[in-house]
Amino acid sequence: MKRIFLLLLICGFSIKANAFQVRQLDPISWPESDKDTTYYTVKGERHGISFFKQHQHAEVQYEPSEQLTFDTYHTVDVMYHWYKLWAEKYPEIVDLYQVGTSFEGRPILQMTITNKNTGKDTDKPAAYFEGGRHSGEITSSESILWLTQHLLENYGSDAAITDLIDTKAIYLRPQNNPDGSNLYLHTAQRNRSTVRPHDNDRDGLLDEDDEEDLDGDGIMYQIRVKAKDGEEGTHIIDPRDPQGRLMKRVREGGTHFVYSEGIDNDGDGRFNEDGIGGLDLHRNYPENWRPDIGEDATGRGYTQYGAGAYPASEPESRSIVLWVLTHPNISVVNSMDTRVPMHLRAPSTSKSEERMYPEDLDLYKKYDSIGLSITNYPWAGDVYETYATRYKVNPSTGDPLKPSPLFGHGPDFGYFYYGSIWYGDELWNNGAMKDYDGNGIYDDYDGLRWDDEENGGRGFREWEPFTHPTLGEVEIGGFHPKFFSQNGPPWQLENWAKKQALFNLAMALELPQIELESIDINKKNRNTYEVKVRIKNTGELPTALKQAQLVKIVREDRVQLQFDGKLMKGGEKAQLQIVSPDLTDKTIYLDRTLSGESKEATFEIKLNGIDGAKGKVKVLSTRGGYIEKEIEIGTIK
Repeated sequence: MKRIFLLLLICGFSIKANAFQVRQLDPISWPESDKDTTYYTVKGERHGISFFKQHQHAEVQYEPSEQLTFDTYHTVDVMYHWYKLWAEKYPEIVDLYQVGTSFEGRPILQMTITNKNTGKDTDKPAAYFEGGRHSGEITSSESILWLTQHLLENYGSDAAITDLIDTKAIYLRPQNNPDGSNLYLHTAQRNRSTVRPHDNDRDGLLDEDDEEDLDGDGIMYQIRVKAKDGEEGTHIIDPRDPQGRLMKRVREGGTHFVYSEGIDNDGDGRFNEDGIGGLDLHRNYPENWRPDIGEDATGRGYTQYGAGAYPASEPESRSIVLWVLTHPNISVVNSMDTRVPMHLRAPSTSKSEERMYPEDLDLYKKYDSIGLSITNYPWAGDVYETYATRYKVNPSTGDPLKPSPLFGHGPDFGYFYYGSIWYGDELWNNGAMKDYDGNGIYDDYDGLRWDDEENGGRGFREWEPFTHPTLGEVEIGGFHPKFFSQNGPPWQLENWAKKQALFNLAMALELPQIELESIDINKKNRNTYEVKVRIKNTGELPTALKQAQLVKIVREDRVQLQFDGKLMKGGEKAQLQIVSPDLTDKTIYLDRTLSGESKEATFEIKLNGIDGAKGKVKVLSTRGGYIEKEIEIGTIK
């Protein structure tokens, strides 16, 4: 609280804290037109400060260039610049629109890519790809940007991409959390997801203990300080690094303490434990949601850190949930983060075999394998078991690892609630390209070795002496938190963005596709005709997963005949009767259609007092598409 008291003294005791913590800005122009290049202001009332010195990182492009390249990261504004430019350049295949508004009031833009001349996006099978949910996990956004450019620039020249855009719809959202991304890229600050104030340490105060850039270099490195006589530290110098740079957490016998850069603002003995925000948009989905820590009234149930006030409480996550629920034509989703790396999927609270239909799980395992073949990630599989036990033991404690649940998780919503192929892939690997010491774990030692040998040592700052305001003589250094640990150095960006995008493209190319194989009209007798409609799913995915059928997110594939309503009035005396099927809605239901499967719908039509009539065949599949074809029954005079 030292900074708050200092500001009160400066501003006068009669001024309430919120008056100086939050700058009053024009709601029309803020935040997108805020031209203050000195300080960056965060919306919300909190016990800590809400304004931070702006900093431009060398790894980031802040103004659009003539050519889009992926040897640098891009701000939200630069990404939106390219999306607006592409919408103008490719009007026949692109729609750009605002799909939501962030906590701070920024637009959340989304693009639909499909050939408008071949039908509406909602009449076609679809895939949805998204990045930027977590503030600092910006490689995911870059992968969406790369895929968008790749699709648009290769339409008309690449046969597979051209067919994809002609027959399918691709929904692309590069930045689902523009508030957090802007904070991350314009300041030294880091936060998990939304900037909504949150009591991370459950002390009754909101955002009261954030990090401070003590040496003013725009990067929050680590602080290490030797334990005093009689103290037992939390870390030792890792003996694997002969230069003494790497720190290792230990349970006993520690010689050092390690903190993130900053001070203990609230005097609780902890450093930087309650910075800006703290909610986790990837624990806010309405599937197997659990309350935040401290909100379980019994104190004995499962809780989930960062869960939010209730499922889909945050505008950013709510916009996704509402979008996909109102667009049930989507079969494939990847909503990406960093870092592990891994192709990550449901379940998050149980083993795959315990809750998934075997045929659905087989499809997921297929895409696990396809993903690994493209990206060469070390892991693919479910959250609960594969992710939680990817290492056999806890590197810090030595305890055997066991399956561990996550609640309110996107992939669980995607499969169990929405019935789709839904991944939450993790990009980048904190530089641990290989297991240098052969201990079976990709850890900071492996990242340090790669940085030394392949990255010119740019990812690690050598420890330097610094006089800390309260700790005295310390050292500041460690891995670059933004462009080595959480995201790769820029020269690695395109490799990671591209290979992840190509996996997403590979899944999109396998979307279900209902096609009309034939319509046969045969006269049975003087005034009765048989209409046989044959359809086929030419895609690699079924038109519905078994789970989608269970939760009724899709309807059965079905075929209808439609004629002029006037001809069908009069009951038994109507000029045109659909004799079969004898259901009131005259619809033939075909269940779901598997990959490569053909199905047939047979109608019987009776004409009374007319020689012929025009009509339409309609094929309706929630995720396989919509087809409409005109037909003629009999002879029209």
